Amino acid sequence: MAKSKTLRITQIKSGIGYPGKAKATLQALGLRKMEQTVEHSDTPVVRGMINVIPFLLKVEEV
Repeated sequence: MAKSKTLRITQIKSGIGYPGKAKATLQALGLRKMEQTVEHSDTPVVRGMINVIPFLLKVEEV
């Protein structure tokens, strides 16, 4: 069975000054601070959240 890909997501900008939807998406991804990094499996749900706020994030495939 193939291993699922992992995404390393880093917050590069603050959510201050952006709509509530952007802040809620950051919180749903588990990001609370600048330069904080989390890892999630590469699923359509996570990709959708990333597509909502690409200007606040840096994404790397692991």
